[in-house]
Amino acid sequence: MILLRIAPFILGAASVLPAQSHVAAEISARLPTHATLPIAFTKTVSAAHAQPGDFIQARTTQAIRLTDGRDVPAGSLVTGHVLAARAFAYDKTPYAKQLPGALKIQIDSLQVQGLTIPLHVSLRAMADPLASWQAQEPKSTDLDTLGTTTQVGGDLLTPSQKEIINRNGDVVGYNKKGGEFAHLVPNSRGPLNCDGGDTEQPVSRFSASACGLYGFTGVTLTDFDSSRIGLASTHSNPQIWKNTTALLETTPDESPSK
Repeated sequence: MILLRIAPFILGAASVLPAQSHVAAEISARLPTHATLPIAFTKTVSAAHAQPGDFIQARTTQAIRLTDGRDVPAGSLVTGHVLAARAFAYDKTPYAKQLPGALKIQIDSLQVQGLTIPLHVSLRAMADPLASWQAQEPKSTDLDTLGTTTQVGGDLLTPSQKEIINRNGDVVGYNKKGGEFAHLVPNSRGPLNCDGGDTEQPVSRFSASACGLYGFTGVTLTDFDSSRIGLASTHSNPQIWKNTTALLETTPDESPSK
């Protein structure tokens, strides 16, 4: 009888162990504070059609490393959701003050090796699909036969060379086997004040000094921290197109302790 009473307890404890191990793994798996996370959105999100709660999906464009030493490969899933959306409607009333269309999303988590890692990030830079594509296409010119590309933000990358240089000819980053890396350079554009950094970070298609919006004509940035990205426009429906790229930076988790 004693054995029969003990057996369910042993089985129950055994079933808890895998769950506890999974929770422990999630706790240890984090991105370092002030690390960069380069991503590309995989579907369009428009203020014209989005609803609060709609699913947002992106993929990492360069490998990153967690605090426990594990590498997160390029192509890893980043998820989020729509917080608010208001379609733009043109007001034909004479001298009307146009009510802007608005779109606000939140970046929630990174999926890696079966784990869901909560993300606490701010936006450093975001480029529309055309600006993102141009950062990978060499300029057609007889003056450059090496296929040099201009990263989002203006730095110059030559595939056959290790150094990434800015327009003044200074080395500001390095082209390595795993992608493009740089110490972040401080810069200000629009409402964003991007801090510099003294640790090497993955930047993918972005310059070390990339800051703010690129290619988003007639659109203003209204939110860029607390894992939120907000856009507004008095000319059209703000949207984040498929293949838009962004450079996020992790921030400390300021949620209250339990």
